[in-house]
Amino acid sequence: GATHGLMAGHVAPEAAKKGPIAALKSGDIIVFDVPARTLNVELPQREIKARLSKWKPPVPRYTSGVMAKYARHVSSASEGAVMS
Repeated sequence: GATHGLMAGHVAPEAAKKGPIAALKSGDIIVFDVPARTLNVELPQREIKARLSKWKPPVPRYTSGVMAKYARHVSSASEGAVMS
């Protein structure tokens, strides 16, 4: 690939399932601590809770056809992207 330096390549499905990553907005400061193997955001816990309380699940891009079936029945890439 064309990536140089530290990067996060896969952080799913937490955002789509109202995990803490769903609270992030453009411009938030994210701190990688490689030795500790942690990823943190510089936000007060109350701000994260406030943002998550307003969170709504994303509207499905496809509601019929093969792509809708795929979205409903295939697991996350972190779980092998297999069909249930």
